[in-house]
Amino acid sequence: MASKTVEAVLFPGIDVRVERVSDSSDVLVVEAVSTARPGWCPDCGTQARRRHSTYQRALDERPLGSRRVMVRLRVRRYFCDRKSCSRKTFVEQVPGLSERHRRSSTGLTGWLRSIAIELGGRPAARLCRRLRMAAGRTRLLRLLVAPSVPDRAPRVLGVDEFAFRKGCTYGTVLVDVEAGRVVDVLPDRTSETFAVWLRSHPGAEIICRDRATAYTKAVKEAAPHALEVADRWHLLQNLFAAVEKTCHQHRDCLRKRAEEETVTEVPPMLLPPAELPRSQIIERTRHRYEDIHCLLDKRWTISAIARRLNLDRKTVRRFRDADLDELLASARERRPNGVLEPFKAYLNTRFTEVQGQVSGTRLFLEIQARGYRGSRQVVRKHLAALRVGTAAPVRVDIPSPRKITSWIMRPREALTESQDERLLQVRLACPDITRACDLARAFADLVRHQRGYLLLEWIRQAEQDAPKPMKGFAGFLRQDLDAVTAGLTLPWSSGVVEGHVNRVKTLKRAMYGRASFELLRVRILTQSVSGLTAISDQVQGQEGAGPLVDPP
Repeated sequence: MASKTVEAVLFPGIDVRVERVSDSSDVLVVEAVSTARPGWCPDCGTQARRRHSTYQRALDERPLGSRRVMVRLRVRRYFCDRKSCSRKTFVEQVPGLSERHRRSSTGLTGWLRSIAIELGGRPAARLCRRLRMAAGRTRLLRLLVAPSVPDRAPRVLGVDEFAFRKGCTYGTVLVDVEAGRVVDVLPDRTSETFAVWLRSHPGAEIICRDRATAYTKAVKEAAPHALEVADRWHLLQNLFAAVEKTCHQHRDCLRKRAEEETVTEVPPMLLPPAELPRSQIIERTRHRYEDIHCLLDKRWTISAIARRLNLDRKTVRRFRDADLDELLASARERRPNGVLEPFKAYLNTRFTEVQGQVSGTRLFLEIQARGYRGSRQVVRKHLAALRVGTAAPVRVDIPSPRKITSWIMRPREALTESQDERLLQVRLACPDITRACDLARAFADLVRHQRGYLLLEWIRQAEQDAPKPMKGFAGFLRQDLDAVTAGLTLPWSSGVVEGHVNRVKTLKRAMYGRASFELLRVRILTQSVSGLTAISDQVQGQEGAGPLVDPP
């Protein structure tokens, strides 16, 4: 194998001649001379014929091992002989090594730009110091330049919102669904801004979106001929919410049936009447309900109440629409089941059998033999509450609305035998939940098999005899019938868009949420383009090894 020259090792394929290499403690200095052909004038494009002078440039190069590398490059200045050109002289640039107004080589600039794209300012500067590359955060951020936005929108455009600050300010990300890359980022989520972008970038034939009305309004104004496609995941999410609300409204049906099936012996002595325990979550629910409805009576808006009470708008809306008894029942169910909960029925029965004349130690030993692993003090507290009549009633073991909804929305073959049995008991307990279950499974079947032609019939059935939350969901689908039908028929969806939204959240967290919109936009666009470039290079490198995926 023939030995390579120094130029071939340090500067492969670059027209330079190395004259000297000097080594100091931590810097490797390479003195080189350009051997390229006479350069071209950057203004008029005329090739130079006469040399004016030479001078030496200092360029930082990529580190070699643990040492910095500095290139002292001697370049030539030429005359521009074209009389009409305003530039009289110019300096040559060595392709692959030097650029105008750069103190680093082309290769090092590429490294720094990639690090800045991935890490931003200060984290990138810290990494550069560890890698012995001199670059501050300001210099790194200046290397970030957003790629140009195409004049025409992609054929399949995806649109979704993301939060600069959750609950306060939002932006919009636009994605080319076919190519899987971000096209542009908008500073807000209003219909006016999106409509202006659609007018200045025509060409979108299919627009994938969620259920946001602002984007629908913009599409109808600026791109009326585009086909809107509602996202299937958001449809299932809205269906999940409707089913869960139905299960929550009919919680009493499940509790009544469970209490009827529970066989209890008639105690010889009645316990004192139990009062509702004054727990912290119960009191907080009462006070919050009173505060919200007091402000609602004064005609305050939901957003104003949320800001005043430091609550989420969804919480304010739930307290506005639900009854106090329903909220208190939900608060009681959120209390964690203690380690004593499975043994309370036994303790209550034993307490009434002996008419309260029993020691806590004896009952503690009895339930300990039956598997109790808690402390003795918990048993004594429960017995004291039984004597004064403040003990909370034994809660019947019924599944939560969210758990029931998860059983309903899951495919039947994915349920275990116990889950299927418990869901059957729920269906027997409440006919409304049964109807909601049948409708939800029918709609999920439409989504999974993309049977959009059956959507209108499903809406008619839901509007006839379905529970109120399911009727509201069906009415919501009728208002957006064309987009939902397209979502249940065409293969397009907003899955790619949701992936980029998650990437935006990661970027925002990495910059501690303090980055300006322009910097965040640059990083989103540059990361999207650099990611596609890396994928393209990988595909080209594996062309000889066959296709990466099976052909359709």
